[in-house]
Amino acid sequence: MQASERKFDGKAGRVGVLLIHGLCGSPSEIRFVANGLMRSGYTVVCPELAGHGGSEADLMATSWHDWYESAKKGLDELATTCDTVVVGGLSTGAVLSLLLAARHPDKVHAIALYSPTLWLSGRQIPWYLPLFRLIDNKRVANLFRFPVPIHVGIKDRRIRDFILNAMATPGGKSVPSATPGGAVLERRRLAKEVMRRLGSITQPVLILHAREDDYAGLDNASYLQRELAGPVDLVVLEDSYHMVTVDRQRHVVLDRTADFVARVASAVAEGICPRQVGERLGGLVAA
Repeated sequence: MQASERKFDGKAGRVGVLLIHGLCGSPSEIRFVANGLMRSGYTVVCPELAGHGGSEADLMATSWHDWYESAKKGLDELATTCDTVVVGGLSTGAVLSLLLAARHPDKVHAIALYSPTLWLSGRQIPWYLPLFRLIDNKRVANLFRFPVPIHVGIKDRRIRDFILNAMATPGGKSVPSATPGGAVLERRRLAKEVMRRLGSITQPVLILHAREDDYAGLDNASYLQRELAGPVDLVVLEDSYHMVTVDRQRHVVLDRTADFVARVASAVAEGICPRQVGERLGGLVAA
């Protein structure tokens, strides 16, 4: 799957899954999960967020509102053809998923979150983060840069080296050395918008988060588990870093996601409306 692609299942299944990549990332981050879900017969859409896939200047020219609109187009696309829609994402993509669910409870039946990043708290965050938290001006924020974690969020060295080598080949997408502070500020603004809406999100939620996440600590997932209004199944991964969709336990991520989607689709098939799916599943989400 190319970085700019939207990937569709040729079977055009009536169960759709929207998967959203992370900040400074691309749909390739979630390709493994997307392909696995398509093999199960689901329709999968992986939009590329506005400002991504090009230059750093392209990214800096966008705001979280632009990223959200990219994701919303994917949701609208699925909602026109699918009876059931599950929205999920990695890191910042997970936060966008929550906002879609909050704003469109009639379209989003359930949410799958991979390494949700409301705030930075992993061991690889720079020392100046406390100072950066005081800044709310994008021009000033762009004076800061946030280096990519030394292991690029991947614990498995073989996988990490394979990805880095592939990106280093002619035509491959290079790994950014750092994220502009302005983009990190926009992510913070997005998170703030989402956090004030958590109590209104009643859809069932699956969270997969690594205990050793080097970018967004497990406290992100624990906070969501406490604050979300619907049933939450938190799966703590013991052998991965931030990029759980490509790291050592990617098969666990896929299996748990496929099982979750199947349960949601089964509930909807029984005639349950989006607002009631969470109540219907309840403890079954964690079964």
